[in-house]
Amino acid sequence: MKKIFILTISLVILLFADNNHSKKIYNMTNIEIDLLLKNESQNNLTITDRINLYSELFLGMPYSWTATGDGPYALLESYPLVDFDSTNCMVYCEHVLAMSISDSWDNFFNNLQQIRYKDGIIGMRTRNHYTIGDWLPENDWILDDVSKKVGGKYAKKMTRTISHKQFFKNKGMTDLRYIQPDRKITIDYVPLKNLSKVKKNVKNGDIVALLFANKDNIFSAHMLMIVEINGVKYFREASTSRYSTFETTYDNWVNSKYNSKKYAGIAFMRVKSELNKKNAVILPWNINGMKK
Repeated sequence: MKKIFILTISLVILLFADNNHSKKIYNMTNIEIDLLLKNESQNNLTITDRINLYSELFLGMPYSWTATGDGPYALLESYPLVDFDSTNCMVYCEHVLAMSISDSWDNFFNNLQQIRYKDGIIGMRTRNHYTIGDWLPENDWILDDVSKKVGGKYAKKMTRTISHKQFFKNKGMTDLRYIQPDRKITIDYVPLKNLSKVKKNVKNGDIVALLFANKDNIFSAHMLMIVEINGVKYFREASTSRYSTFETTYDNWVNSKYNSKKYAGIAFMRVKSELNKKNAVILPWNINGMKK
C-alpha cells in the first residue's frame, strides 16, 4: 500500500511538472513557476538555453506600458513589482533574464530587483530606466557589451547625453536629490544595413537594444532577445506594433527595418561566458560580490 501511495504521488509530481512546461507563463500560478524554475535549473541547460526556453513561454502575452512599477507603496508608479498578465519590451527581457539565472520563485523575485534597480534598492530614482545609460552598466556583473565583437569591421560609434534630471522632471518629480548628473556616453553598435552581414556572430540568448537614429538624449528605443531554434535565429519582443509578445525570424526582422529612418542599429548584450554553464544559477545574495 505504501509503495502504491509513493508511486501515485510521484506520478502526480511528474504530470504537474510536464503541465508546467507546456503552459504559458501568464497561465501559471506562482507555485507552478517555482516548480518550473527548480526543474529547469537542474535540466543541464545553460543560462542562454533557459533564455530561449522561458522567452518562448511569454509569447502571446499582451503588451502594456504599465506592466510593472515600483510596488504598491511607491509615490509615482505603484504598479506591481512582478506581473505576468502583461509585459513590455524591457520588462520582458528583465523577467526572462531573472528567471534564467534562478532556481526558485523567491530567488527569481530577488534577482529581478537586482537586475531592475541599482544594487537591488527599489525606487524610482534607483530604477535602471535607460537601457544603455543605466541598465547595461548596472548589469555588467551578468552581461557583456559585445556590440564591437558582433559588428567587427561594421561596428560604429554613437554618442548621446543622458539627463536623469530632465527625465525625472518629465515624470513630475520635484525632489531631485540623489540622482545621477548629466553624462555623455559613447557606445558601439551595428548599423541596421549591416545586421545581415554579422548574423553569424549573433548568438542564442543575446539581449539587444534597438537604437534611435536622430535623438541626442537617448539611445534605446526598444529591447529584444535573439534565440536560435533548429539553426534558425529569431527576434523575440514585446511591442506596440502588435500590442503582444511575438517572434520574427532574424532575416525577416532585419529586412523590415533595413530602410528605417527612425532607427540607427542595434547594441548587443550577452551573458558572460564564464557564467553561462549548464545548471548554473545565481543566488541574489551573491550578486553584490560579483559586481566590479
